[in-house]
Amino acid sequence: MANKKVSVIGMGLIGGSIALAIKKEHHAEVTGVDVDKNQLRLAKSLGVVDVCAESLEAGVKEADLVVVAVPVTKTVNILKRLQDTELKQGAIITDVGSTKQQICAAADFADQGVTFIGGHPMAGSHKSGVQAAKPYLFENAYYVLTPVSGTGMNKVIQLQNWLKGTSARFIEMAPQRHDQLAGLISHFPHIIAAGLVHQVRDAGEKDGMASQLAAGGFRDITRIASANPIMWRDILLQNKEMLLKLLADWKVQMNKMELLIEEEDSDNILEYFSEAKSFRDTLPTREKGALQSFYDLFVDVPDHPGVISDVTGILAKNNISIINIRIMETREDITGVLQLTFRSEKDREEGSRFLQYSLYDTYLAE
Repeated sequence: MANKKVSVIGMGLIGGSIALAIKKEHHAEVTGVDVDKNQLRLAKSLGVVDVCAESLEAGVKEADLVVVAVPVTKTVNILKRLQDTELKQGAIITDVGSTKQQICAAADFADQGVTFIGGHPMAGSHKSGVQAAKPYLFENAYYVLTPVSGTGMNKVIQLQNWLKGTSARFIEMAPQRHDQLAGLISHFPHIIAAGLVHQVRDAGEKDGMASQLAAGGFRDITRIASANPIMWRDILLQNKEMLLKLLADWKVQMNKMELLIEEEDSDNILEYFSEAKSFRDTLPTREKGALQSFYDLFVDVPDHPGVISDVTGILAKNNISIINIRIMETREDITGVLQLTFRSEKDREEGSRFLQYSLYDTYLAE
């Protein structure tokens, strides 16, 4: 794809990572577009983009590929602006939004000789901003493409070729099916996590001990409640119909459990949890799904000065980075446990191997 040009609108983590993946794979000139000129200059200084566009119109005019990497509500506005903008004949436009129906419905480029194909790379990071962009962010992650009826298969293949530097696993589905599945396994769990946090907060106002005890496992199962509130507000509103249905289904589940507890139906309570355990145990453990994965490793540590620096030193010596560390004291038979969070499964495996070589006991959460 020599002499080809790419425009990436939105210099954040996702847009920056896609730009880097394209630059790694192709000899294409990447132009960055962003309303924040400081962010744009930072992207150029980091080598994420080659050119900083003065305006949206100037940035996309000669692009063979346009990647819209802005929040979902802004994506619709950007697409409408692009419909009134001069674009290169045969160009492909794609986005990275977590919802697809409204975005695909707004993308009408039939009269411009341009093809829009919705996209959703199902990967992320605890970090944000173009400074956190990495070309391998999407490696082995699912990357959903949502071509609408009438989209030429050659264009879908062409887009996959553009994005093959991501090393993602491409799958295709209709926009409606995407929103249904993403709502079920990504959007709805964020509602549940936020609800659990609200419940503990409300209880903590009456009894402060509730908040103090809401550590360890509770923090782990509600981690996603710490995600960007503005982003999740917009996602929920764009996937409104599906989430209302999921909320109704959830109420049925909770009403069922309420009745089982009220009637002290021990057999069916046991069956309820057993069936949940059996299904969860069949879920892939080495796949990147719609929810961000956290690669945690637990390390038993003795009560000895310098033990934490020894553990982190072993990892640093072997060029293994951790993105979070937490000291736990949740087991009676040992003094302490370190919970280490890694960027990838590979880093966790390597970290465990080197720590075990240094006689530390390591294990994974069930």
